[in-house]
Amino acid sequence: MSYYFSTIVDCSFDEAVARVTEELQKEGFGILSDINVQEALKKKLGVDFKRYRILGACNPPFAYEALKLEEKIGTMLPCNVIVLEKEDGRIEISAVDPKASMQAIVNPGLQDIAGEVQAKLKKVIAAL
Repeated sequence: MSYYFSTIVDCSFDEAVARVTEELQKEGFGILSDINVQEALKKKLGVDFKRYRILGACNPPFAYEALKLEEKIGTMLPCNVIVLEKEDGRIEISAVDPKASMQAIVNPGLQDIAGEVQAKLKKVIAAL
């Protein structure tokens, strides 16, 4: 089982960030964090890196239910979605597969929530 699912989009990098943010909102997700990896690596290490953003997406009702079932599940939240510019200039958007990332946790209720979140994230990727 892969730990993510992704798609290539035909638009600019900035437009891809806007589009994925909009599609996430349609599925009840907000962006809790937005990490500009390219900028951070330049600032911290002085290295050049491709355009790469990590969006920390959270669907509050699902996060709340998961936290009630597993106190330490916050170590795996939020659901990360990345937007990256490939070497050939194409833009790829990938989302974590919550079912794959939570396989190590033995809690049937949590697997049900992960399945619902997975379906929403797959819908976001498919809509792009």
